[in-house]
Amino acid sequence: MYDSSLENENFLRGVQEADANGQVTFTSIFPGAYMGRWPHIHFEVFESMSNATAAGQVLAVSQIALTQAACEDVYATAGYESSARNFPRTTLQSDNVFGDDGGIYQLAAMSGSAAAGYTAGLNVTI
Repeated sequence: MYDSSLENENFLRGVQEADANGQVTFTSIFPGAYMGRWPHIHFEVFESMSNATAAGQVLAVSQIALTQAACEDVYATAGYESSARNFPRTTLQSDNVFGDDGGIYQLAAMSGSAAAGYTAGLNVTI
């Protein structure tokens, strides 16, 4: 993502640095649902910010699976019509990433609403 040819592109990517407790907080939009994949957010873990921005060695690569209840709530709102059609076609068990264990290690704990916004949390062991 740090290639100069991508300077004017927006892939909803970002870099955050963990605090003293190893926690990262960020704000994003709710991802849409597309055919064959359960709604999720990708992340990578690097040893340092300089390693991340230099595309250095990755310590971990994973995804946060979003809850069914949150997806159903969000996809019932305007702007998510395509996601409302795609979402029922995939389950955590049929997803090609989460299917092995139904996403139990990657499923976020979520609270909130489509109207007020959601908070998602996931403990990741490195």
